[in-house]
Amino acid sequence: MDMFEIEGARPLRGTVRVGGSKNACLPLITAALLSEEPTVLRGVPNLRDIREMIGLVRHLGARVEYANGRLEIDPSGFQADSVPYEIMRKMRASFYAMGPMIARLGRAKVSLPGGCAIGDRPVDLHLRGFHALGVRMGRSAGYVLARHEGLTGTRLSLLGTNGTSVGATCNVLMAAVLARGTTVIDDAAREPEVIELCNFLNSMGARIEGVGTSRLRIDGAERLHGTDWEVCSDRIEAATLAITVLITHGSAVLENVPREHMESALFALEQWGAELKWKGPRALSVHRGRGTKRPLQIVTEPYPGFPTDAQPQLTALLALTPGYSAIRETIYAERFMHVPELKRLGARITSPERGRIEIAGTGALEGAAVMASDLRAGAALILAALAAHGTSQVRRIYHVERGYERLEEKLRALGARIRRVPESEEDPGMTEPPAIVEEVDSSAIVVDGGPPVTPARTMGS
Repeated sequence: MDMFEIEGARPLRGTVRVGGSKNACLPLITAALLSEEPTVLRGVPNLRDIREMIGLVRHLGARVEYANGRLEIDPSGFQADSVPYEIMRKMRASFYAMGPMIARLGRAKVSLPGGCAIGDRPVDLHLRGFHALGVRMGRSAGYVLARHEGLTGTRLSLLGTNGTSVGATCNVLMAAVLARGTTVIDDAAREPEVIELCNFLNSMGARIEGVGTSRLRIDGAERLHGTDWEVCSDRIEAATLAITVLITHGSAVLENVPREHMESALFALEQWGAELKWKGPRALSVHRGRGTKRPLQIVTEPYPGFPTDAQPQLTALLALTPGYSAIRETIYAERFMHVPELKRLGARITSPERGRIEIAGTGALEGAAVMASDLRAGAALILAALAAHGTSQVRRIYHVERGYERLEEKLRALGARIRRVPESEEDPGMTEPPAIVEEVDSSAIVVDGGPPVTPARTMGS
């Protein structure tokens, strides 16, 4: 197992390109099963989660070729109707296979995803949506069982106790495109990943209206055809790279930035004091600027609000910003696993209540050994290590490699001193227990990308 060794306190400068969106790719790969014809996806990042999803669709009978960002899926052999626990336990997004299995095969047996390091992500909204379309649902030995004699369009809501759900919206949408008649989904998630799936399905011959709104109208089609599709760029990678430049007192140009998806994240960085300037439709100049940097009061919310997936990285930046900042996490109240590790670097962060942290910005961080607990927590620790004085070791980087393609290569191109070394057997441990990680009820579950909740606002507004 490898770790990153990072020599910090070096400004990062240069030009770097943002890659394709992992969270957008995952449902597109399963959606390709809705046709009997081959589909080509371009700009697909080479990540562990992508490789796991490729393994899943191969297990279901599809033929797949993947090289240099080009992914070709031939679903003509798609016949398997089961996703076993051994596949599901590796990646929760495997639950996305249920929609295409229901739509194409009329049946499905899918393992329940189980718990998650950053809290409960229920799939009850997925199952509610399938049931509304006429699917008979059951459970047996940790599996969801589904069967129907014909999907029928209907009107349904995907609003749950935790708000709307990206995963449920995508999954139910994939079933509805082949249902008889018209389906209206109220309270649909509006995230860019949902928009990407809608546009992708429409390119395959689906008839979806209201794309980008909370109400989707789907006129069912008899069949879909293959398509050739360029995947959108990754808004979270773009936000991560921008914060990396700022936290290291650097200056860089980010290429291939999804401008239309970045409003709330970039607004927060401008409020902090960053100098941001568009150099073209998709090239963004990021500069720390000379002025005083301001603490922030942030609430994470569903798109178009500030994204939960960028919250840990912003926490690292605010840990170095003089004054008092606060972050309220409304999507995953337990998503503060990075906090104890940031404290090892010298950050001053407290949690006065569940789902909220307060940050007393310090002038500097010191290098230390830390470990990643999940994808975005790992990114936050790498950013903090790049800004810290001295040398840091970031362990368990396999979490980070789930969502960032060639991250160390991109950082080195900007001047970072980061190298991959074998991880020592000694484990740095955590300085204190993570904040409230609840035991998860496996009868309620969501897919990677999770259930979101409302639009960006500052605390107290």
